[in-house]
Amino acid sequence: MSQSLIKKITGRSARIGVIGLGYVGLPLVIEFFKSGFDVTGFDVDARKVKALSKGERYIKHVDISPLLVGRSEKVAAGKEKKQPNPRSGSFRPTTDFARLEEMDCIIICVPTPLTKYREPDLSYVLETTKTIARHLRKGQLIVLESTTYPGTTDEDMRAVLEENGLKAGKDFFLAFSPEREDPNNREYRTGTIPKVVGGYTKKCLAAAVALYDTIVVKTIPVSSTRVAEATKLIENIYRSVNIALVNELKVLFDRMGIDIWEAIDAAKTKPFGFQAFYPGPGLGGHCIPIDPFYLTWKAREYGFSTRFIELAGEINTSMPDYVVSKVVIALNDAKKHVKGAKILILGLSYKANVDDDRESPAYRLMEKLEDMGAKVSYNDPHIPIIKPTREFAKFAGRKSVEITGDYDLFLIATAHDSYRKLDFAVFGKPVVDTRSIVQEKFDLLYKA
Repeated sequence: MSQSLIKKITGRSARIGVIGLGYVGLPLVIEFFKSGFDVTGFDVDARKVKALSKGERYIKHVDISPLLVGRSEKVAAGKEKKQPNPRSGSFRPTTDFARLEEMDCIIICVPTPLTKYREPDLSYVLETTKTIARHLRKGQLIVLESTTYPGTTDEDMRAVLEENGLKAGKDFFLAFSPEREDPNNREYRTGTIPKVVGGYTKKCLAAAVALYDTIVVKTIPVSSTRVAEATKLIENIYRSVNIALVNELKVLFDRMGIDIWEAIDAAKTKPFGFQAFYPGPGLGGHCIPIDPFYLTWKAREYGFSTRFIELAGEINTSMPDYVVSKVVIALNDAKKHVKGAKILILGLSYKANVDDDRESPAYRLMEKLEDMGAKVSYNDPHIPIIKPTREFAKFAGRKSVEITGDYDLFLIATAHDSYRKLDFAVFGKPVVDTRSIVQEKFDLLYKA
């Protein structure tokens, strides 16, 4: 049965289904489409499906133009122009999950957030798995890409998928392959990043490797789904711990009158034994602020305390408080109180030059400053309006404002290129820079 599926995959006749058309799923759809497959994108968000059906982009840094090949396009003269399609594949977005039965390979790319108690929330993964189980048939390959703790695939998911009598490794194939997306990274994209793949059985692994071999530069097979799950956690915990280290050093060096960014730039000239990490106002993105806590939670099952990881988490989550303390100092120096002060936060996305605001520390800064009585606005050229989020629903609907001198203080939270070009000194107002992007030093500049 596995050889039959592998033959379909290598011949590009396998039908690919991707569940979750976000920052991970959509790039996967594009890569499979470009490789010649018939791809179906599944999402519960009808707005995403409608946008893709109309050929509209909803993630700025993801180029969907490959999906538009063969579509009719309006030209300047107002006439219809049809581009030839040199390939036989197709793409269709849908909210109809009954079509999962038609798929040969199903890839799950749904969120794995934390609960309000900082514990893993697998509801999206398990609900998606239940949906797949209702339409599961023999010979299908199911792959989870969502970051999670070791054991999710071969325990939690497998138990749900096998409820109807089909057995993983015999009747269908089960695998885990961690996503490695880095939004707006111009050097690496989905197809050029090596892909770790772990299968429940050897046949499961063979099918999953065959699938990803069609779209990525290199696959890295590992012995189990648990090793693959652990690999992703190691990658993100490594970053979390090192960022925590430089964040702690930033606070110390500030007291010592040392510029942490200058020291890091000097240290990274060493050609071996050092990798540069940089401090910030707190962690953002879907991975680093969340993934380490999946392992700390799972570790309790084994009677183990992950003290190093938890300490790093404490340091990183405390950084917004440090930034706020700098804001207070800057306003005091200007003979202003926080209460009633007009503050403009520059940058709402967690990373420079993208429209991804997941877990952005800017929201935490906005909340803390408003709780202290400040009047806070934001500017972000990539996020014109704040969309609803689970944790910060109260900010939904706020719009990005222009950068003017009408504010008592500017707080730089994201290193967008457009901010690097500004001469903040002309405003004559305090500037708290958490990203060290203001190069011209002046009396009202505060690094945080």
